[in-house]
Amino acid sequence: MAVRPRDLASRMAGRRRADDGFVRETFTLPREAARVRARDFLNRYPKEAYMSSVERWRELPDGAIEFTMRRLASAD
Repeated sequence: MAVRPRDLASRMAGRRRADDGFVRETFTLPREAARVRARDFLNRYPKEAYMSSVERWRELPDGAIEFTMRRLASAD
């Protein structure tokens, strides 16, 4: 049985990470709303201060975007 890319991505998305000092938030939104949410996140937690970034993203079969944003926990 062949492993489909989206199945592999789902398995990888479910893995827990060791405490590395980052806070992660995962969102599932339509494409344009995902762009807006990512921009808002990066405006609130600038990369230069919080090492913020889009850690991963994928397009779902219905066209929605699932993505994880990360930032340093020191932003709390």
